[in-house]
Amino acid sequence: MSLEVQGRIKELILGHRLAPGDPLPTESEMMELFGVSRNSVREALKALQAVSIVDIRHGFGTYVGSLSLDSFVDGMVFRAAVRHRRGEASLYELLEVREALESGLISTVAGRLPAEDLGALREVVRAMEREAAAGRVTAATDRAFHLALYRSLGNHLLSEVLDAFWSAFHRVREELAEDTGDPHVTCARHRAIVTALEAGDGAGAADAMRHHFAGIRGVLSASAPTPRAAAAAPGERGGGGVPRQVRARSGGVAE
Repeated sequence: MSLEVQGRIKELILGHRLAPGDPLPTESEMMELFGVSRNSVREALKALQAVSIVDIRHGFGTYVGSLSLDSFVDGMVFRAAVRHRRGEASLYELLEVREALESGLISTVAGRLPAEDLGALREVVRAMEREAAAGRVTAATDRAFHLALYRSLGNHLLSEVLDAFWSAFHRVREELAEDTGDPHVTCARHRAIVTALEAGDGAGAADAMRHHFAGIRGVLSASAPTPRAAAAAPGERGGGGVPRQVRARSGGVAE
């Protein structure tokens, strides 16, 4: 029943051309509209809230959600963290997706980047240099660079997907306390991308982007499982069960 009600709520949003932040009918109104119980409505709303389709504001009502990819990112982060701890190359896989997307797009951006966006990229690199002098380039500054890089394409979905994979990669990296490398080298690689874009050199920009990702792979290789190592040691991964000591702590039967 919950799935059916979820579908009806989605149809209501589409049929009325509602946008994020627009109010939805009350629970009582939905019960009457759909001919279902309050529990069915609540279960459906909770499920839709989990994927950002609705936003339940207690004491105020229910609204169309942000429709963001946050739940997709959360799922990727958890999946990658679990697989990383099993000795699998999950960080490399996230990085490869980012590289495939960004290396394929950078030559499209070259030669058509507005002066305003080029200026924004230069300013971000200057911010990176200031941070590097203090010892660390922040994730927020790196994110600002990659967002500004493809803004001129005017594709909102593409921007969200790029940002989703960027966020997933960096969140897993932070949770696992992975090394982020020499901040001065990070600055130099981003500067090389901007220099190629300033010259309208698509091939040079693509080469600079590949060099940037190769550097990240080099840093990861010091601590994260590589695809080759993960494939060579399948027997070292967990067998799918819960360790005996964990079962005992959580109230399970200790053997």
